Amino acid sequence: MRLTEETGTDHRPSDEAWIGNLIRHWREDPGASYRTWFLWEERIKNFRSIRRGLQAVIDEIRADAFGNAYRGSSLETVVHSIAEQRQVFKGADHAFLWKPKLRIPDIYEDRANQVAFGRFLDACLCCSAEDGVLAAIHGLDRQRIKGLGPAAANLLYFLHPTLVPPFNTAIVKGYNAIAGANVKLGKWDEYLAMRRGIVALNAAHRGLLSNDYGAIAGFLFDVGSGRYPLPERDGAAALARWREDLDRVRAEAAATASKAALAAREADHTHTEVQGWLRDLGLALGFDVWIASNDGNRPYASGRLSDGCLDRLPGRLTANGSAEMVRLIDVIWLDKADGDVAAAFEVEHTTSIYSGIVRMLDLALGVEGGAARNFFLVAPDNREEDVRAQFARPAFSRVAELDLRYLPYSELRGHRETIARFGSGLKGVLAIAKPVGRPR
Repeated sequence: MRLTEETGTDHRPSDEAWIGNLIRHWREDPGASYRTWFLWEERIKNFRSIRRGLQAVIDEIRADAFGNAYRGSSLETVVHSIAEQRQVFKGADHAFLWKPKLRIPDIYEDRANQVAFGRFLDACLCCSAEDGVLAAIHGLDRQRIKGLGPAAANLLYFLHPTLVPPFNTAIVKGYNAIAGANVKLGKWDEYLAMRRGIVALNAAHRGLLSNDYGAIAGFLFDVGSGRYPLPERDGAAALARWREDLDRVRAEAAATASKAALAAREADHTHTEVQGWLRDLGLALGFDVWIASNDGNRPYASGRLSDGCLDRLPGRLTANGSAEMVRLIDVIWLDKADGDVAAAFEVEHTTSIYSGIVRMLDLALGVEGGAARNFFLVAPDNREEDVRAQFARPAFSRVAELDLRYLPYSELRGHRETIARFGSGLKGVLAIAKPVGRPR
């Protein structure tokens, strides 16, 4: 029976009427995904395990231990637990299976793409607001990683079920049928335009659905799978609305890309400037200074950032497996007499606080005799909460062994010249920094 007959009218019903009728029928259907999956107790348990699994993926990528194959990877474990929910996610692992002839998805053999994918997951794992999630998606899309498209939204759904709807072929077919749209597979802008429509559709029928977009995704999945016949509708008007959504998403993506590029340029400038402050202050206080190996040639003042600094670190600081990580620490002050590390500084203007702490731990725990004593995360004043939040993570259980402090930009900017002129050793720097390590 067609839904037009259920309305009791001879003409085509309004969208709200027939969609509402269909959702009610779907909720009552014992074989539909509402009862077999959305209300399934095991579905809720999967959120916890998938979140933990994605953290393992991030940690392995960050440590360059992820490997170059899908089979046996931490990602396979996560995706398999999603694909096991066959009521909606049957075949979800296909998008992540390594296809060697096509070399897709290109996150196994291309390290830069792998790191970008890990950064995307980490950003989404750490943020809780819609803007942060959408910014991470736009950032990943700009990387143009071959074969890695909106199927990744299935991972994000289990991090943010009230922000990110799942994605697969049946859901797209269901959305196109319900909304009269023309969503195509494989493109993030198409997915984001569909997401706008899904959010609006969910709001219009909120009393029958849920804040959790799994409900509406299950409904669209069943429609797209051909479980229910649909009435005829005004395709031209619906398609026009869809095109408006797509144009809006593309305009937002272009604006986001422009802002991101501007922010990146500003971040590079500010990061180098703060490194320059620390370089000049360290030299004025009588220390040898090391500048991160990948930053030394950056222009600063009338020369290079590494002018007047060491061209290599003492051998004992790099005689272990973490040598490359230590060389990437933004600024290190060393005692001229014995070469011990007097202080190490990580400047975190917009980048992840996590990576800076990891490099500090490598230096502190990887050098015989514990040469390093004082560690500073130098960041904008508004990032103090972010710094402290990172120290609450179980991954940093050994951070109590560090005497790590948060040094706000404003304090360094306002006091560095006075410390350079009248200070001695680290007293002045310690006075303006804030302890953030766990109490011993």
